[in-house]
Amino acid sequence: MITAIVNFKLPADIDAQKAAELFKGSAPKYRGMKGLVRKYYLFDAEKRIGGGVYLWKSKADAEAVYTPQWQAYIAERYGAPPEIRYFETSVVVDNETDTILADAA
Repeated sequence: MITAIVNFKLPADIDAQKAAELFKGSAPKYRGMKGLVRKYYLFDAEKRIGGGVYLWKSKADAEAVYTPQWQAYIAERYGAPPEIRYFETSVVVDNETDTILADAA
């Protein structure tokens, strides 16, 4: 599995409430997305950063979404292009389901 952390600078007029509205508006398109296990939206008011943490089945699945068109959409929607970092994720502890997911990578 792959964890992708996506960050982008936010304009000063986006507060926590506005960020939540924008995030809720985009959330439905990630439901059922090929290879996406889970997504968390992020907001840092002090540093003016928004973003997401995504857990993907593979890096190829992630890269299929993070196209130049997707990056342009993020830049237009939030005012800055995204920075994307990838991490190998071999173990996930899920306390809600009381499971440990282990990738045989």
